[in-house]
Amino acid sequence: MKRYFKYIMMALAAVVFIGTFVFLYIKSQPKPVEYNEFEPKQMDIRKTTVVTGKIEPRNEVNVKPQISGIITEILKEAGQKVEAGEVIAKVKVIPDMSSLSAAQARVRLAGINERQARTDFEREKTLFDKGLVSADEYDKIAQALRQAREESAAAQDNLEVVRDGVSKTNASASSTLIRSTVTGLILDIPVKVGNSVILANTFNDGTTIATVANMNDLIFRGNIDETEVGRLTTGMTMKITIGALQDLKFDARLEYISPKATDQNGANQFEIKAAVNLPTSSEQIRSGYSANAEIVLAEARGVLSVPESAIEFSGNDTFVYVVKGSGKEKTYERRKVTTGLSDGINIEIRSGLKKGETVRGPKKVAGEE
Repeated sequence: MKRYFKYIMMALAAVVFIGTFVFLYIKSQPKPVEYNEFEPKQMDIRKTTVVTGKIEPRNEVNVKPQISGIITEILKEAGQKVEAGEVIAKVKVIPDMSSLSAAQARVRLAGINERQARTDFEREKTLFDKGLVSADEYDKIAQALRQAREESAAAQDNLEVVRDGVSKTNASASSTLIRSTVTGLILDIPVKVGNSVILANTFNDGTTIATVANMNDLIFRGNIDETEVGRLTTGMTMKITIGALQDLKFDARLEYISPKATDQNGANQFEIKAAVNLPTSSEQIRSGYSANAEIVLAEARGVLSVPESAIEFSGNDTFVYVVKGSGKEKTYERRKVTTGLSDGINIEIRSGLKKGETVRGPKKVAGEE
């Protein structure tokens, strides 16, 4: 019995050894190479580039005060619409002490002159009523009184402007009322109540009270590489995509290409601007949204094309492998072709290949159908 068991174990070992040998032999045999195959198709090919940039108003206006002081009231908020001339904020003037002293002195001097002119007029009038002076002398004294009154009123107005920033005679046009200079949407109000503000002068740009822009006139601003800027011309259309708005898309027209490059991370970039054709839902577009502009640099319509992976490049020539026969009799004919426009995936075939023929592509990956 033990002898039979020994024979059985030896037989099993032999089977395992032979099976392993056969398996390894089969695995070591080269598998037939299989290729993807493509049939040329009539299609449109576009060579495009994508420019990254932002959506901005064409013009942003910074509203600045006409007088220095402290913000006492802000009547608008960012995001509100405003009309030209509408009041955005109010400023309380902090007077310069030397100017205030000079204005007060002017008021006192004007008062003295007015009182003297009134006294002279009353004396002259008494003499004129008695017929002791001529009408010409009387008119001169009356004119001097009127001038003294005007000077007194002007001095008082000047004092009120220096002290309060506004006088009774020009309250409606007061420089303490900060008004919008344009009609549009308030993008930002960078000041708060209590902030000191200064007017623009030779030494500084002044404090910005608010930034206002017309959001119905937007542009796309971006930069394009020097290798592609030569293919652009003003008037070209582009497709704008805003990812923040669920891939909102709309058209734009290129209207500006910078004549000078700027260095960005070692690459020469040219600024471009395009007028945006706003969709009906333009109210949801905000200034500064990141956007991508797709520009068609070249286009070929209805041309015969194959995947670029089926093309063999050899120097300045291009070749394809045309499938001949089928099954085990299948062969591949290397044929020179003339290519045209490529979009990076498909390439135009201008000559050397006909519709209905099949070309060989790259090798199939294991498991690929």
